[in-house]
Amino acid sequence: MAGEAGFYDRLRPLVSAYARTAPVRRIAVVGNQPLEPSDHRAEMIDTADVVFRVNGFRVDDVDGAPSVGRRADVVVFNRGVRPTPWFFDGYSERLYLMIEPGRLLWENPKLPAFWPADLGIVTMPNREVVLPLGEAMGADPRSGGQWATTGTVMLWIATRLFPEARVDAAGFSFVDAPDQTSWNHAYGDPSAVGAEHRIDLESELVRGWIESGRVGYHR
Repeated sequence: MAGEAGFYDRLRPLVSAYARTAPVRRIAVVGNQPLEPSDHRAEMIDTADVVFRVNGFRVDDVDGAPSVGRRADVVVFNRGVRPTPWFFDGYSERLYLMIEPGRLLWENPKLPAFWPADLGIVTMPNREVVLPLGEAMGADPRSGGQWATTGTVMLWIATRLFPEARVDAAGFSFVDAPDQTSWNHAYGDPSAVGAEHRIDLESELVRGWIESGRVGYHR
């Protein structure tokens, strides 16, 4: 526990450097579920002190209907990300946090050759991030080969980095559909829910945060 807290204490100043305002009092954490247009939701996201996005995210087009806002300050992703047109856009002005749960068992450590050579990446340690989250979910990544989706890892990181901040979240389909077997994305084709994920456990965990008021969820 002390090592976990110490990790977030070390990471916090770096993440804060990418925030729009300081101190960080409100965070927006945005998943990739397709959402209907909403001026309110888009404004809520874009006026947060820091905005987290995940994997193959999209942001609103300049001339399109507002839905999920346009800011992306911190990107949480995994090595197998399928980059969207927005993923590398303005990458030098964002912080990229890479999770590697698969390295606990089998994941190849090579980086894709098409990534920008100067893409700055901070790798998230499994011991301080993935394993404690697995324990909170009731899954053991080491023996069972099951771990949280990148979106839930993003929420976990955000709430631990800024425990006193308000967290506004949107775009996590498993909150309302814990038995789904495929993902619909805000951009790109649908994909199957990987066998390594137990989104029923993730849904239970995140809904607990919502019901307790720790996370404000915006549909």
